[in-house]
Amino acid sequence: MAISVPLMISEELAARLRDQDLLVCDCRFAGDAEGSRTRYLAGHIPGAIHVYWLDDLSAADTTVATFLPNAEEAADQLGRLGINYEKLVVAYSDGGNLYASRLWHVLAHYGHDRALLLDGGIEKWQAEGRPLQRSAVKPVTARFEPRVPGLMRGIDATEILERLDDPELRVVDVRGEAEFSGGQLRAARGGHIPGAILWPWEENLRPDGTLRDPAEIRARATAVGMEPEQELVTYCQGGVRAAHAALALGIAGYPRVRIYDGSWAEWGNNAELPVESDVTPAGV
Repeated sequence: MAISVPLMISEELAARLRDQDLLVCDCRFAGDAEGSRTRYLAGHIPGAIHVYWLDDLSAADTTVATFLPNAEEAADQLGRLGINYEKLVVAYSDGGNLYASRLWHVLAHYGHDRALLLDGGIEKWQAEGRPLQRSAVKPVTARFEPRVPGLMRGIDATEILERLDDPELRVVDVRGEAEFSGGQLRAARGGHIPGAILWPWEENLRPDGTLRDPAEIRARATAVGMEPEQELVTYCQGGVRAAHAALALGIAGYPRVRIYDGSWAEWGNNAELPVESDVTPAGV
């Protein structure tokens, strides 16, 4: 995965809002579809469409709701959003652009190389006193033809399991300490993938929600043993934080980054997959 700097600053976006090839996407998540749309209608960047990650950027009819859409689903979902390869897509959300990174992930997976995140998200836009729109923007449907393979190759549980002892592969857990240790349970089992490095995603952000400089991100990665020649696999609970961390690693100069989209929602619920945990099971 070769990433330059997939970020746009607010000054540039404000100057380009009327560009015909621009598509701004509000990807904020407020717990469910209704809450997310309510937040969108309360005020969004002018011209932005609403993107709900579970309906628009995830596979349908699966036991793990966070898998990426397959090629046929992506063609339908992204086309309905008005995305094609000619569009410059600028995604934003709140909370450090967490859910905006999901849109970037899906587009990179299917070969769209004109997807950017608004650095600092909606918070920075509002802090600068920039305008908001409070009416819905209806997407103009387009034809999206997924390119397979795309710019980023995913990875599944089977390959990770087969390569747990492979020194070329480094598994990176980007959740928090409590989830990593098993103290916070969000699946049938707590803990982490054996041998995984703990590397919390939010530490790649400055206090204002903008992404840290590449050198700072690289220093964080180097400190826990990540090397540029290694194949890095990021995961979290549902693949969203993993996408944000993968983007940060790409910006920092790590060329071999893959995202495990099933993440702990799949691994932690499959009793046949091995787990490491710092929490002693009850009764032991």
